[in-house]
Amino acid sequence: MIVHGLVQGVYFRDATRRLATRHGVAGWARNRLDGTVEAVFEGPPEAVEQMVEFCRRGPRGAFVDALEVIEEEPEGSEGFSVR
Repeated sequence: MIVHGLVQGVYFRDATRRLATRHGVAGWARNRLDGTVEAVFEGPPEAVEQMVEFCRRGPRGAFVDALEVIEEEPEGSEGFSVR
C-alpha cells in the first residue's frame, strides 16, 4: 500500500512495525522520495485488515490524505522490517 499525506517524520513506519509485530503480520515499510510511505503486509486476512485500518489514520501526529491498497500474491515473508 502507499500512504499519502503527512506521514514522514511522525514515526509512521515504527508504529506500523510495532503493530504488525503484535498482530503477527510480516512485511516492511519504507519512506519514498515523494513523501509517501510504502508498506507491504502479509499474514492472516483479519490481521492484514487491521493494518490497513491503522494506515487509514496513522499514528498520532500523522495526517493521511489517501491510501492506495494494491493486492499481491503472498511471498512467504517473515518478520517485519523498516527500510
